[in-house]
Amino acid sequence: MPANTDDLRAKTDDQLTTDLGDLKREQFNLRFQSATGQLERPARIKEVRRQIARIKTLKTQRSAAEKA
Repeated sequence: MPANTDDLRAKTDDQLTTDLGDLKREQFNLRFQSATGQLERPARIKEVRRQIARIKTLKTQRSAAEKA
């Protein structure tokens, strides 16, 4: 389910904020599952963390472009 950077760039700021919230909720749930030993795909934690970083980076770039 990871979206590539081009897919993210096509989204609006509101869509990115919504996606970021969803990913943070998923990250919390994955951490909880990991702590209780119920995690089925440990690699998903890394995927979610990187996707969050991609969205944050894109939002930072957009805000810097607005200020410039």
